[in-house]
Amino acid sequence: MAAIASRSLEKFLEWFIIVQMIMLTAVVITAVLFRIFGNSLSWYDEVAAIQLSWITYYGAALAALKRRHIGLDSVLLSIPMPYRMLGVIAAEAIIIGFFLLLAWTGWEVLVVLEGEYLVSLTWVPIQLTQSVIPIGAALFIVCQLLSLPAYWDMCANGRSYEHAEIEEEVEREMANAEGR
Repeated sequence: MAAIASRSLEKFLEWFIIVQMIMLTAVVITAVLFRIFGNSLSWYDEVAAIQLSWITYYGAALAALKRRHIGLDSVLLSIPMPYRMLGVIAAEAIIIGFFLLLAWTGWEVLVVLEGEYLVSLTWVPIQLTQSVIPIGAALFIVCQLLSLPAYWDMCANGRSYEHAEIEEEVEREMANAEGR
């Protein structure tokens, strides 16, 4: 069940980010073309900044799901068992605690911003644009928890995603060198 949820969430996040990137590109290109022809758009920079923040928050959640954030796997793997697993627990607790705080603070921001609208698009509520903070934090927590069992097993077995990626690349290069 967790594997299905993880794959579904991964596909959703990938597509959401792709669509946001395409829309951001379209907004910026449109704004540049309008500026070239002497008709600057008043709203594009505000919208582009919002889209960039959405890409960042949702992209961070996707990176958490794939365990691709900067980590200290080498340090963690150098710690002898069972203390290594205590380190994993401590690190996960700190990360999840931080994002719980971010989600709560983000929610408080939404409450404060009630009734406020964008400066350039006065019909768009700022609550909508800033909802990325608590939603992104909650997504990060979900992604972190969904990826935890595999990460736990890798750490318990003395492996890391970082090292596995390097080993795969070395094997691929060696196979290519032998095929020449």
